[in-house]
Amino acid sequence: MSTETSAGSEGSLSDEEIAKLQARVDELESELADVQSEVGDSPKKMVIIATKGTLDMAYPPLILASTAAAFGYDVTVFHTFWGLEILHEENSKELQLSSVGNPNMPVPNAIAALPGMDRVTTRLMENRIEDNDVATVESLIQTSLDSGVDLQACQMTIDLLDYDEDDFYDGVTTGVGAASAFQEMVDADIQLLV
Repeated sequence: MSTETSAGSEGSLSDEEIAKLQARVDELESELADVQSEVGDSPKKMVIIATKGTLDMAYPPLILASTAAAFGYDVTVFHTFWGLEILHEENSKELQLSSVGNPNMPVPNAIAALPGMDRVTTRLMENRIEDNDVATVESLIQTSLDSGVDLQACQMTIDLLDYDEDDFYDGVTTGVGAASAFQEMVDADIQLLV
């Protein structure tokens, strides 16, 4: 049984109605093409929340941010609580590696808990970084800033730790609150918590 209706039968469209529908389809296709063009032309957005301030945790947000920026992403890294240490110009040069509870450390926890072991394992990692020509935290910060990454310092944490805005690298955005970071995340294509 055919579902087609012949011209003039009940439920069929007139030539005028078909022309209106075709015009509407053409209009919608044009609007869709405009939206696709806008989306295709605007960069994708990535937001990273950095919450940890140890040497090994300074690398992931900075490497991901600078790499994403190199691929054309609009990148924001919001540093809060101990993650703020990464942006503190003085403290970032003294970031330590935590030996205790780190399953990848070649030191048993009983020995890692001894006084001074964090400094020993930090020095071992710093030597490994240097021997393998891996960028320093300072150079990754500069690379990120030069690439257009918005490195943000949480204002509440600045106040909590009694820091001054001048304590941070030039180019770091200060005075940013959680509400602003949240809005950045809402608008982002990729959100990461490190």
